[in-house]
Amino acid sequence: MKRTARLAVLMVLGALSARLVAQADGPARAKDQPAQTVQSSLADSDYVIGADDTLHISVWKEPDLTATLPVRPDGRISLPLLNDVPAAGLTPMQLAVSITEKLKKYIADPRVTVVVTAMNSRRIFVTGEVTHPGAMPLLPSMTMLQALSASGFTQFAKVKDIYLLRMENGKQTKLPFNYKEVVKGNHPEQNILLKRGDTIVVP
Repeated sequence: MKRTARLAVLMVLGALSARLVAQADGPARAKDQPAQTVQSSLADSDYVIGADDTLHISVWKEPDLTATLPVRPDGRISLPLLNDVPAAGLTPMQLAVSITEKLKKYIADPRVTVVVTAMNSRRIFVTGEVTHPGAMPLLPSMTMLQALSASGFTQFAKVKDIYLLRMENGKQTKLPFNYKEVVKGNHPEQNILLKRGDTIVVP
């Protein structure tokens, strides 16, 4: 019995020691662990960067190379050491990989993070009898109903006669949208996903 009790005490002490070591070692490991090479952004992972978007570029342990900057109209960004870097047409992950490869000439094992902080290249427009007319960011998977809920209606809005103007293959298409019917659950096909450059008109 004494031998069994002694073994039990030793096992408990061993377990406590292991836990204390893990707790003490954990924060140090977290502190030393580098940031991920690529961070997701406010946009979807397949979001394509465009002109006027705002990007946050950071390089781990290289504060002089970290910056928040806009994508110029020519689709490029300017970074220290690298000068002009093409950004438009790439996803955040693709841009991070591109910058990483270029920085390898100057830095050992660069770790780059690219985050889209403002999706200014993806906009839609709402005009007519709305309380908040003008351009608005096109959020991922945004529908007609979601855009209108953000715009609001004036008391004169003809919500049954709303329509969407969309340019496709160089031609303008007019798509009807009956707000009263859609909010009732009818005509769900009218509540389409919006695309860059769409214009919603509320007569």
